[in-house]
Amino acid sequence: MLNQRSMTFLFLAAYKTMTDDAIQAYADAHSEPEPPLLHALWRETHLQLLMPRMATGHWQGRLLSMFSHLLKPIRVLEIGTFTGYATLCLERVSLHVGDARDVLLTLVGEVWDLVFIDADKINNGRYFELVVRQVRPGGLLIVDNVLWGGKALLDYPLKANDHDTKAVRAFNEQVRTDSRVVPLLLPVRDGLLLLRRV
Repeated sequence: MLNQRSMTFLFLAAYKTMTDDAIQAYADAHSEPEPPLLHALWRETHLQLLMPRMATGHWQGRLLSMFSHLLKPIRVLEIGTFTGYATLCLERVSLHVGDARDVLLTLVGEVWDLVFIDADKINNGRYFELVVRQVRPGGLLIVDNVLWGGKALLDYPLKANDHDTKAVRAFNEQVRTDSRVVPLLLPVRDGLLLLRRV
């Protein structure tokens, strides 16, 4: 049986979800429409793959596209991809197949205007260290999933074997005080961390 406190919590959680959904629908309706190719990719992702929520999606895709159009990057590097939705939003992405840690070692000397990191969270810090010196001053690194479903918050109870959450928290702290970048965490979807290269 639910007590008053539990009922209040459930009501607030349902209200927050409803409000968040309504706000997201409003934001989608008042943003650039999703291009037909991306809509088809989104639909196929939801019909064919497990965990389709991993796909970037309309609003975040339009945000990535906006960054790409504002920066006008010549060289873009995406580390990690699911179905390529974000890749299509960023444009001009260099494709290299393999373990990102190994591939990045072959790209030493490259200069990047924009880097999007959306791979295994345990290695965010490694990926960052491998590419940060190669991002031009004024360039942008974008790291996805830095809120990690809310688990990045320090008051979230952490399980001893939750290595991904530990890595996300450590990475967020690492770049917060890194003098090579200026951070801005956007609390959209699962968190986008913008890092402007100094």
